[in-house]
Amino acid sequence: MTASAPVTQDVLTIPRKLPEGPVNLIGLTREAMRDALIAAGTPEKQAKMRVSQIWQWIYVWGVRDFDAMTNLAKSYRAELKDRFVIEVPEMVRRDVSADGTRKYLVRIAGGHEVEVVYIPEEDRGTLCISSQVGCTLTCSFCHTGTQKLVRNLTAGEIVGQVMMARDDLGEWPEPGEGMGDRPRLISNIVLMGMGEPLYNFENVRDAMKIAMDGEGISLSRRRITLSTSGVVPEIARCADEIGCMLAVSFHATTDAIRDKLVPINKRWNIATLLDALRAYPKASNSERITFEYVMLKGVNDSDDDARRLVKLIAGIPAKINLIPFNEWPGAPYERSDWERIERFADIVYKAGYASPIRTPRGEDIMAACGQLKSATERERKSRAQIAAEAGLQE
Repeated sequence: MTASAPVTQDVLTIPRKLPEGPVNLIGLTREAMRDALIAAGTPEKQAKMRVSQIWQWIYVWGVRDFDAMTNLAKSYRAELKDRFVIEVPEMVRRDVSADGTRKYLVRIAGGHEVEVVYIPEEDRGTLCISSQVGCTLTCSFCHTGTQKLVRNLTAGEIVGQVMMARDDLGEWPEPGEGMGDRPRLISNIVLMGMGEPLYNFENVRDAMKIAMDGEGISLSRRRITLSTSGVVPEIARCADEIGCMLAVSFHATTDAIRDKLVPINKRWNIATLLDALRAYPKASNSERITFEYVMLKGVNDSDDDARRLVKLIAGIPAKINLIPFNEWPGAPYERSDWERIERFADIVYKAGYASPIRTPRGEDIMAACGQLKSATERERKSRAQIAAEAGLQE
């Protein structure tokens, strides 16, 4: 790869420039909001204070109406209404699983749709958000991978998914309540929805800076996990500019198998990826990297695979999440038998690594890992077509 070769797909974000007419304040970093307010006529000496006031209304209280911002003068509120809007993506549909998992179909600018999943647990509530409409990576076990990339999400559309879910869950404080008075239903964010986050780096970075801001949504960087399939040149940048926890869609222990399961491996192979990962925990002050490993019957689930895996990651602070394959219509794989998954986990555990087996959640509403795919973009492919594209047919 030459130094000038593009890595991210930021050019695919639409709208690329701020639209003519009212500007959406959602998704603007503090610095960008300050610049936008000054450009709209706010005196420069007042701009920092105005940003702090508006920021708290939007990200602490969930307010979308300038008229409700009572510590701003009426004349200033009128000026804001003329130049700005406060808009989050539209929830088109909500499905609730028998296990309490919620899947949201969310509409963004241009009429495109993405899916968002909320997973409630006893000790946390995790929101799985999307970074792209579709995906370019065509991972053969992933339903989203069968949907072509339409475009990147803007920073506002990314953090807006969090705000939309907080609306639905009733998580915003009521008048008179402090920030810590109400139980935190969304305690964790995972960028594991539709798309490859590191191919939309700048928008993901800005959205996560907003989510981590202490005077707003206020999630610790340790409560945010970014999952990548292995965009190696952006991994160091993620450590420097975001610093969140990192998960890697690993899924294979040889380049031959990973080339089929995760085709980006043909560009950055296992050895190259692992070199980048060894530097990440130290650079970002992260405790460890999560290796995601989907269990595919007869493909990557042997004892030899387990032994190779622990040898490959030696020296990297890590845990291995074993993910029973979640089937979807036309999928060319089957889930590994439970006894085989437990045997694999035992080998990994005895080698000194945590190896939790992820409990499938939301399968009855197609909300489980690898099943997300926006309803309006579904492509009808047969099992044979998908298998052929994945290079799995003889």
